[in-house]
Amino acid sequence: MKLWFKSGGWASKKARQVAAQMAADKVESVVVIRHAAVGDMVLVRPFLNELRQFFPNAKITLSLCSNYMRGAPTDLVDRVHVVYGSDQRQVSLKEQVKRARELGYHDLVFDLAATSRSLWLCKLTPAKLKLGFPYRVVQRYLYYDVAISRSDMRFEAENILEMLSALGHATAYPPAFKMGIESAQREKPYVVYFPSASTEEKCWPHANFADLVSKMSDQYPAHEHIVLEGIAEWESIDDIMAFLAARDNVTGLKLDGFDETVSLVNGAALLVGNDTGIRNIAIACETRTVGIFFATEPFRYWPRYGGHEAAFTADGDVPRVDQVFSLACKALGGIAG
Repeated sequence: MKLWFKSGGWASKKARQVAAQMAADKVESVVVIRHAAVGDMVLVRPFLNELRQFFPNAKITLSLCSNYMRGAPTDLVDRVHVVYGSDQRQVSLKEQVKRARELGYHDLVFDLAATSRSLWLCKLTPAKLKLGFPYRVVQRYLYYDVAISRSDMRFEAENILEMLSALGHATAYPPAFKMGIESAQREKPYVVYFPSASTEEKCWPHANFADLVSKMSDQYPAHEHIVLEGIAEWESIDDIMAFLAARDNVTGLKLDGFDETVSLVNGAALLVGNDTGIRNIAIACETRTVGIFFATEPFRYWPRYGGHEAAFTADGDVPRVDQVFSLACKALGGIAG
């Protein structure tokens, strides 16, 4: 293999020599480290799909963290390894190191997390080549043989795939997620609105969501408009639904199961949500989306294909209702109201 970059990445002199002695069809074992919540977890699916194509004879191991298991793409790998996370703080350091070393030797290690836990796991795992996309320049020298530049200006699923491009693999575009879950069947075509996020700071005001759903239910009366509630107590949608109580084409819904949630999102004509895992799931399902951004950078989670829109302002103010409404109508395109 050859390392196919002059800029946009870094490699040690030794890494280029080692890579030159390797062939993709001779690689026998690969480990992928991904310690992340469900939204970031689904973004690794295209990478695993492409990894299988590029290294057809390799056994693929996915290393997860015990507090981040929801939505893990275990269907795309041969083995799952789990390190102790923040939900296992009582575990001794000795036991944590023991679990880390159970990962064993691999030809290639891809660290797709660059967290403190993934970095020491990468350090403890012997391999011919270790690749990552660290946040800090100094980390490339301490933990990796090859490092790809990480950018908040690029859709993260594509940024991850650049690790395989660096090795000479021509990845598919758009990325292929292959979620493998059937769409939900409902009486009417439907739009899903998800007003929650991982933190309250990312959440567009509920009053704005209520106003938006009201406008959308008028504009698209033949659609069912589903307001999806999050699983935490603070994610209640009672105030939104009280405002919309008189509308017979608006439904409030709460789903606890991951597959059930994916099925609902997969069948939607459109999903409108904050910077959240549910929106990333919609992207992976090839469902059109409108993302609302003001607390986080939009470009990292905004694919520029497939009918995805991002509501944000140049100065970082909270987007107006009419701006999101206009983008939602644009995303629905030629669908009749």
